[in-house]
Amino acid sequence: MCMVIFAPIFAICAFATCGGYYGHLQVKVDCAGRRPSNLSINIDFGYPFRLIDVHFKAPLCEAKREEIIFLDGDFSSASQFFVTVGVFAFLYSLLATIVYVFYQNNYLKNNRGPLLDFVVTSIFSFTWLVSSCCWAKSLSDIKTATNPTQVLLLISACRAHENKCTATQEPLWSRPNTSVVFGFVNVVLWVGNIWFVFKETGWYKTGQRYPTRSASGKRHSEMRQRLYIGSSFEQPDEGYGPQLSRQGSFNQQVNRQVSFNESQVSLSLPHAYLGKPVIYDRDNKVASQGPMIIVNEM
Repeated sequence: MCMVIFAPIFAICAFATCGGYYGHLQVKVDCAGRRPSNLSINIDFGYPFRLIDVHFKAPLCEAKREEIIFLDGDFSSASQFFVTVGVFAFLYSLLATIVYVFYQNNYLKNNRGPLLDFVVTSIFSFTWLVSSCCWAKSLSDIKTATNPTQVLLLISACRAHENKCTATQEPLWSRPNTSVVFGFVNVVLWVGNIWFVFKETGWYKTGQRYPTRSASGKRHSEMRQRLYIGSSFEQPDEGYGPQLSRQGSFNQQVNRQVSFNESQVSLSLPHAYLGKPVIYDRDNKVASQGPMIIVNEM
C-alpha cells in the first residue's frame, strides 16, 4: 500500500520541521542625542511558540535604564497538536508496515484487521486535516506577532519620532511553511489510503460477491419462462377439435414470440417443434397422434 511506503516519511517531515523550528529576530534602538542606545536587541523564539513567555530588554531613552518587553500570543496548542498527530501517525504507520509484511495471514483473519485499519485510517485522516488547518492559521498569527514592525511598536523608545528603530535581522519561515505543506500532503495521503483499506474489508467483498441483477439477465429469464410455456403438450384429437385448433394457433404465436426474443437477446437456444405423440390400440396399431416435442441442438 502507498501508506506503508510514504506515510512514515511524510509524517517525520511534518512534525520535524514544526517541532525543530528556531526563530531569531534582531532589532536596534538608536536614541537621539547622546543618550544611551542599544544597537543589538536579540529576540529568540521557537516551538511550542508560547510567545507570551518570550521577553527582551530595550533601553528607555529618557533615563539610563531598560524595560522588559514580552511578545503577544500563545500558539502552543495548535503546534503541539500538529506534532502529536505526526508522531502518532508515524508510529502507527510503522506498526502497520510490520503487520502487512510479517503477519499478513493474521491481519486478514476474521476480517478484524482490515476493519480496525479502516477505522484508524479514517480517524488519522480527519485529525491530519484538523491539525494542518489549525497549524496553518496559527503560523499566520505567529508571523504577525513577530513581525519587526509589530515588535518595534512594543518598545517605548521607538514611539518617539526622534529615536531611530530598525530591524537588522528577520526570522526565516521556510521550515514552518514546509511543515504546513507536509501536513496537507499527509491529509491527501491518508484520505487516499482509505480506499485501499476499504477494499480489504468484508464490506467491499460482500458487494462483489452478490452483484446486482442486470437487465440482460432479466430478459434471459423472461425468455426462458416463455419458452417453457410454449413447449407445453396439446390435448389428444378425440373430442378436442376446437381446443386443438386454438392450442395450435396459440403455439404458433408463442413460437413467433420466442424467435423474436431470441433475435433480441442473441442467445443460442435449442429449437422445439411441436408434433403429435403416437397412441396405439390393442393390436399395436397407430390410432392417433398427440403432442410431441422434437429438439434440435444448435
